[in-house]
Amino acid sequence: MLTDFFQSENDFCMSLSGTPNNQSVCFNGHGVSFNTRRNSSPPPTGICLEKIGNGSYLNMVPHPDGSSSKAFFSRQDGKIWLATVPEQGMQEGLQIDVTSPFLDLSTEGHLSSDLGLVGVAFHPDFANNGRFFVSYICDGTQSPNCAGRCSCDQEVECDPSKLGSDNNGAHPCQYHLLISEYSAEGSPSSFSEATYADPSEVRRVFSMGLPYVSNHAGQLLFGPTDGYLYIFTGNGGIRGDPFNFSQNKKSLLGKIMRLNIDDLPQLNEIANLSLWGNYTIPKDNPNADDSSLRPEIWAMGLENPWRCSFDSGRPFHLYCADDVQDQYKVVDLISKGGNYGWIGVYEDQHVGYPPWAAQVIKPTQGIVFPIMGYKVSSSNPENSMESASIVGGYVYRGSADPCLYGRYLFADMYTSAMWTGTDDNGKYTSSSIPSRCSKKTPILCDESANGPLGPISSFGEDNNLDVFILASQGVYRIVQPTLCGYAHLNSAPTDGVTPSGGSNGMSASMKALVASVLSVLAAAVAGVVAWRCYFNNTAFCCNGNVQVTNNSTMHGDGPAAKPGDIEFAMPKPQERPGR
Repeated sequence: MLTDFFQSENDFCMSLSGTPNNQSVCFNGHGVSFNTRRNSSPPPTGICLEKIGNGSYLNMVPHPDGSSSKAFFSRQDGKIWLATVPEQGMQEGLQIDVTSPFLDLSTEGHLSSDLGLVGVAFHPDFANNGRFFVSYICDGTQSPNCAGRCSCDQEVECDPSKLGSDNNGAHPCQYHLLISEYSAEGSPSSFSEATYADPSEVRRVFSMGLPYVSNHAGQLLFGPTDGYLYIFTGNGGIRGDPFNFSQNKKSLLGKIMRLNIDDLPQLNEIANLSLWGNYTIPKDNPNADDSSLRPEIWAMGLENPWRCSFDSGRPFHLYCADDVQDQYKVVDLISKGGNYGWIGVYEDQHVGYPPWAAQVIKPTQGIVFPIMGYKVSSSNPENSMESASIVGGYVYRGSADPCLYGRYLFADMYTSAMWTGTDDNGKYTSSSIPSRCSKKTPILCDESANGPLGPISSFGEDNNLDVFILASQGVYRIVQPTLCGYAHLNSAPTDGVTPSGGSNGMSASMKALVASVLSVLAAAVAGVVAWRCYFNNTAFCCNGNVQVTNNSTMHGDGPAAKPGDIEFAMPKPQERPGR
C-alpha cells in the first residue's frame, strides 16, 4: 500500500514530483504524469577526503542562520563549540577554540564512551528566538538533577525489580535520557551572532529512566517541513529485547518520537496523557488512527538507531541506520506509523537472503523491512576488529563530487568501511566504496594500516550541503574526486536542488556557448556510460578494484527479485555495550 511508504498525500507528491511546485503527479482520480528523472550520474570510484580538524566529535550541526562558514560541534563530555568551517580549496583547517565552548554541560553528563551528550538540535527559528535543545545520558546517583520516570513501569507491564543489573553493575533506571532546552545569549537581533549560550536550563522537555546503560540512541532532529522535534531511542540494551520494549506500543523505547515543543501543555493534559515532559502532541501523529499507541510515537520497532537524517533534496525522506545486534546491519526508510521490528519475522521465514531483499514482499504482520545494509561475516574470527556497528550518514547533495550526488552514505564504525546506497524509483542498491585522503589536504592524514580515519562516530552536513565524516582521527570533508585520482563527470543532476557554488564570471553569451558544447559532449559520454554499465556492470567512475555489495531491493510491491548478493566480509560482532 502507498500508505506504507508515504506519510501523506503531500509526501507522495513531493517524492514523485521532485519539487514542491510541480503538482503534475498528484493523484486526483484521473490520469497522472510521473516525473521520470533519475540519478543518472555514474557510480563513484571512491570517496576523496580532506582533513580539516584533529579533534574527535560526535555531532556536527550547521548554523541555523544558513551561514556556510559556521557549524556547531559537540562531544560526549558535554561541550558544544561554535566553529568556522573553511571553504574547500582554501588549504585551511577548522577554526575552533576548544578552551571556549559555546555551552559546557560537563557536570551534567556521565563521561564514558557510551554516555554523555548524544544529541543537539537548533530550533528552526533560532535566529529570532535563540532556542536549542540538547539530549544527554546522565547518572542519577551522581546528580540530583538527573531524574525521571522509569521506562520500566506498570503502563508497559514491566517490573524494575525483575530486570536485574546490567553487565556494568548499574541498576535499572539509574541512568536517564534527558532532553533540555537552552538559549543563546543575546537578543532577537543578535542570536545569529551569539558565541555563548546560557548554561541554565530553560526547561526540561523530556526525561526517561533507562532499563540498562546501552542501546540508548538519543539523537535529535527538527523536521525540515513540519518543524517538530524528532527523538530517536534505543530498545534498552539487552540482546533480543527480551522485554519486548520496541514492540510495546506503550513503551517509548525503540521508537522515533515526534513532539511539538512550541506549545506548552496544560496541567490536565500532562496528567491525562501521562506525558514524559513539557511538550504537546502533533495532531497528525499516528495515534490519531491507533489509540493503542502512545501519542508521542511516530515509528516503532527499532533496536538502536544510530544517526538518522532527512534528505535535503527530498525532505520527506527520513533515513535511519539501525545498529541491530544481529548479523545484519541495516538502513531503514522511515514512514509514519512504520514498524521496523523485522528480525522476528525474518528469522521465522528461515530465508537465505538478506533482510533488505525482503522489501520486494508486502509488509508481513505490519513489519517494514530495511532498504539496504551489510552483513557481518563469521568467516574471519581471527580478525583484529572487535565488533561491527553501523553509522548512518546523508544523501549526498553537495557539488564537490557529482558521482556521489543523490546517493546515501553510511559506514561501519570500527572498520571505517563505507557504502553508498542508490534509490532508483524505489529500487535500492548499495555498494561498498573505498576512500582516501587528498594530497592537498590542509592537515596531513595518518595513512596507517587501519586507514586514515580510525573509528567513525558520525557524519555531518553543512549549509553548503557538503558532507563531513567525524572520526577518532579528526574531521574530514568530501572533496573533488580528482584530488585523489578518482574519475568523475563535471556535472550532477539536481532534482530541483541547487548545489552550492557560484558564478565563474563568464558572460551570458559565453556561458550559453559552453553549455551547448558541454551538453553535446555529456550526451555522448552518457550514452557510452549507460552502455558500459548495462553490459559490464561497471561505471565510468568505477575502477573495478573494489569488491562490492550488490544488493537490490524493491521499495513497495513489485515482482519478486532473485535474492542474490555478494556480502562484504566482516567479523561477527561480539557482545558489547551499545550506544
